[in-house]
Amino acid sequence: MKNEKIVNNIVGKNIKKYRILYNANKHSMTQSDLAKKIGVSVSLIGSMESTKVSQGISIYNLYKISEVLGVPLNKFFE
Repeated sequence: MKNEKIVNNIVGKNIKKYRILYNANKHSMTQSDLAKKIGVSVSLIGSMESTKVSQGISIYNLYKISEVLGVPLNKFFE
């Protein structure tokens, strides 16, 4: 269970990191924008990016995020 929380936190921090980098390099991508583009709730994106909540995400939704942000899937686990 502890390892799951660690992985969720790493993935969530990287989602936020790459969304912010996308903002700096392309155009604004809010949590709401990202959620709409991949078809999930804003609260899921917010929960993922929060260090206070250990929210998991399906590999398919993570793949969709990687496509929208233009980031290789493996980068979310580093």
